[in-house]
Amino acid sequence: MIVTYNWLKEYVDFALEPEELAHRLTMAGLEVDSMERIGYGMDSVVTARLLTVDRHPDADKLTVCQVDYGRETVQVVCGARNHKAGDLVALATVGTVLPGNFKIKKSKIRGIESCGMLCSEKELGLAEASDGIMILSDSCALGQPVFDALGLKDVRYELGLTPNRPDCLSVLGVAREVAAMTGRPLNIAQPALAEGGDEAAACTSVTIEDPDACPRYAARLIRGVKIGPSPSWLVRKLESVGQRSINNVVDVTNLVLMELGHPLHAFDFQRLREGRIVVKKAAEGESFRTLDGAARQLSGNDLVIGDGQGPVALAGVMGGENSEVVPETADILLESAYFNPVTIRRTSKRLGLRTEASHRFERGCDIAMVPVALNRAAALIAQVAGGQVSRGMIDMYPRPLTQRKIVVSVRRADEILGLDLKLEDIHGHLCSIGLEAHPAEERHSESLVVTIPFFRPDLEREIDLIEEVARLNGYDRIPVTMPAGRMVCHMPAGHHKGVSRLRDAMVAAGFRELVNYSFVSPESWDRIGLAAGDPRREAVRILNPLTEEQSVLRTSLVPSLLETVARNLSYQNQDLSLFELRPVFLPAANETLPAEKWRLCAVVCGRREPEGWAQNNQKVDFYDLKGVAEQILEMFNVGPVSWDAETVESYLHPGKACCLRKNGDVFGSVGEVHPKVLAAFEIDQPVFLLDLDFEQMLAAKSRGSVFSALSRFPQVARDSAFLVDENLLFRDVQEVLDKACGPLVEECVLFDLYRGKGVPDGKKSLAVRVRYRSIDRTLTDEDIQKAHDRIVRALVDRLGAELR
Repeated sequence: MIVTYNWLKEYVDFALEPEELAHRLTMAGLEVDSMERIGYGMDSVVTARLLTVDRHPDADKLTVCQVDYGRETVQVVCGARNHKAGDLVALATVGTVLPGNFKIKKSKIRGIESCGMLCSEKELGLAEASDGIMILSDSCALGQPVFDALGLKDVRYELGLTPNRPDCLSVLGVAREVAAMTGRPLNIAQPALAEGGDEAAACTSVTIEDPDACPRYAARLIRGVKIGPSPSWLVRKLESVGQRSINNVVDVTNLVLMELGHPLHAFDFQRLREGRIVVKKAAEGESFRTLDGAARQLSGNDLVIGDGQGPVALAGVMGGENSEVVPETADILLESAYFNPVTIRRTSKRLGLRTEASHRFERGCDIAMVPVALNRAAALIAQVAGGQVSRGMIDMYPRPLTQRKIVVSVRRADEILGLDLKLEDIHGHLCSIGLEAHPAEERHSESLVVTIPFFRPDLEREIDLIEEVARLNGYDRIPVTMPAGRMVCHMPAGHHKGVSRLRDAMVAAGFRELVNYSFVSPESWDRIGLAAGDPRREAVRILNPLTEEQSVLRTSLVPSLLETVARNLSYQNQDLSLFELRPVFLPAANETLPAEKWRLCAVVCGRREPEGWAQNNQKVDFYDLKGVAEQILEMFNVGPVSWDAETVESYLHPGKACCLRKNGDVFGSVGEVHPKVLAAFEIDQPVFLLDLDFEQMLAAKSRGSVFSALSRFPQVARDSAFLVDENLLFRDVQEVLDKACGPLVEECVLFDLYRGKGVPDGKKSLAVRVRYRSIDRTLTDEDIQKAHDRIVRALVDRLGAELR
């Protein structure tokens, strides 16, 4: 945002020097990025009178002028055509340095001496273009510096505003801040608007079809205008803030935009079909040519201003060629509206079209400024372009908005700022920036009820008002204190503690942790072969994804981990032990947000031991990860689990994988990754994967660790081999052993599996070792024999086993 010192002075009669004003603005949160002096250091450009104007003897396009600037008369050769004897002009005397570091020297032009230069507005930096030299009013004193005579000495400030301060995207908004910081009143001139002729409502109409996107739309009709160049004061005012003059009507709308911060648009009323305005959403795929000459393909989400037959402007962004003001325009329909910031931001971003209007609308304009800006612009158009403003304003405001009210406490403000402010201090600060505040009705309440005007959409909470108090009171008045250091005994929640323990256990087991993106591609579920009805396919889609490869929230850690494996293998990292312990996001029924469930996913591949001179090059297998799973289950005191080889995940190899069950519920799986899945990830070696539901594992946790005294009596081991059916799983054997073993059994393990000579076809031999020990005595052979016979009978009776 660009403002000038003189323009601010029109609103606030302050006495700050330009440098002090820049400092105060920056300290108030309106950072001054640059400060440029206009006309300073150019006092050698003075007003002068042309005594004679003669043709150059050797050049038809040059003139030789005798110029009197009060102190002496000098001769100047000039190439312009718009001057004559008696004109008052701007003379740059010898030694003057003009903008662009152009130094004026005494020289000869086609043999004629020239002692100075007659300047145009462009050469003085007052305009981007000019047709000839600057002709001044006869009221200017001879020999006076031109910038003093015309009151053009000024200071231009470029402010770096944050997006939350749309109120300062205008001279009025910045002036309001200057008034607050200086304690001077804010002077806002009321436009003198003369109406006449027909009623505007009898000549045109406004219809709002989408009041959510356009809550308010106002218009005035101005007849009989004459389009032409703007007066010099208007041109200079616009150019002082970086705007280019177009014509008198458009310049007025741009002036009001910079002055009040509210965008306006002027339509050629005669080019509006059916003479009316309709605010509506565009038709999907509709083509529309904007003022810059580009054809735009519109979306059904774009808001347009239409006439009776089609769009004539892209709402809040840019007008259309089919309704622009042209030299022949005689009647103007002037628009002033308020648009939903989200709608304008979406359209501007999609089309890549940024304008001064969209810059303000997408940050939030002041809906109460709609009629004010409209009347101001209508009065100026009547002043500079003639014409008559029709009686009455069309103001469509179907659902008036209510102003927000916020309660701010003196005690809370003092606690946060470390100050001792009074209620009157806070009241004065807030009222100085245009807020309305009055004491709360509760007795003995040191609080204010603050009504937030529409030009401050950033003020939403009490803390926002406290920040305003800090800013207006002065950041330099906040006392400097050392931060308090408090020793707090924090007991982490069970979930966090479990995550930390599991992470440490995985690292201790030789794994390296990964942290992948939580966003994945929808194609990930096809790559790991999830069934069509698998609930993990119902992923939450991201509204504004960066890429299609990161467009949904992951419901499984498996795809991300396998992608990491593939990437490492492509870089010749063959021996991998990786894990990720992070949440997945599963859609929850009747809930807006998904459910976050923590899972552990680990993979191993390659050699079991690191490369070295003494090794046997053994490869990792299923049992490496099974051992890790057993270690984790033991660490978390998860009671006995069953290993179900009949139920496996789609991404694991049948016959080389199993699921973990607790009380019938599956809470994990371990096994070799299916070859088809490996091929989908371009992995050319076996990979083994462990996937555990951390939440279910915590829920299945048994009682905590209990100490059992060590027995001081000896143990006795008995080994027995049984012939069983080939299809019998040891899981079934284990279940029988768990029930048959009595209190004297310390441990029961499978130590051998044999198939071959001496074992019939369809059978296998399982060797079981049972260790017996008592806590209070030495066991006798009779005790051991009875206990062992009970175990053997159980296996024979229940499983049909034969003792070898």
